[in-house]
Amino acid sequence: MSGEATGGDAAAFCAAEVRLHDFPRYASTLFVTPPQRRALLALYAFNVEVARVREHIRQPLAGEIRLQWWSDMLEGGGHGYVEGSPVAAELLAAIKAYDLPVARLLCLIEEHQFDLYNDPMPTREALASYLDGSVAVLFALAAKILGSLSPEIEHVARHAGQVAGAADVIATLPMDAARRQLFLPVELLAAHGANSEEVFAGVATPKLRAVLDQLIDEATAHYNATLKELSGLPGAVRPAFLPLAWAGRRLDVARRPGYDMFAVQQASRLRLLWTLWRASRSRIYRG
Repeated sequence: MSGEATGGDAAAFCAAEVRLHDFPRYASTLFVTPPQRRALLALYAFNVEVARVREHIRQPLAGEIRLQWWSDMLEGGGHGYVEGSPVAAELLAAIKAYDLPVARLLCLIEEHQFDLYNDPMPTREALASYLDGSVAVLFALAAKILGSLSPEIEHVARHAGQVAGAADVIATLPMDAARRQLFLPVELLAAHGANSEEVFAGVATPKLRAVLDQLIDEATAHYNATLKELSGLPGAVRPAFLPLAWAGRRLDVARRPGYDMFAVQQASRLRLLWTLWRASRSRIYRG
């Protein structure tokens, strides 16, 4: 969060950050107008900065300080020079240009405080709430950038957040288990006779497979609901939901027999681009 940058440099910095750390969302921005793309990349770069705080710290307090910097910046009381952060500069420009609700961005920061500690995710309800505040909000604000935000769009965004969030929980399971962080709800593990220590051991068992299958089934129900309701939204905002197409594919892959839940999965960027391109051409996502 340092080093002054011109507007063009700041935009390029955001694009590079999202391309490196969140390629599915980066690729989804290729299907909108340049001004919208710039704002989306600012939003997604902000998410990258906040969601990856855990990876840059050794102690939770350091993470709390980083997250507080972002909260202070959004509330107009940032410590240090906001101009020195390309992501902050671009995000503030996007907020002004598209009237983005700052309260939703503050909520995203607050949800990611959970990441800083090794407290386990207690219940399915707690996970759903976490994904509402940290993932669904990205779909909702992306829709706002592309045209509008309504109760109907918010409803679809909540479904989409559960899908993309569940796909992320599955994808990051190897890394999370290695650092003894648990996003799989303890409640869900207990329902299948499993526990956190089995997850941290990094060995797939039939009990853990059953946990994964239930998570996939519930996310798939949200995915089907999203697709059903998406066609009823204004065409202009539907491209905001393009990342959902890749999340759906990731769930399909995780459902396959022989899927190793504790092996890092290498995603093909070419396949990802093909998946999003095909989705962009469908009646469901086309604006």
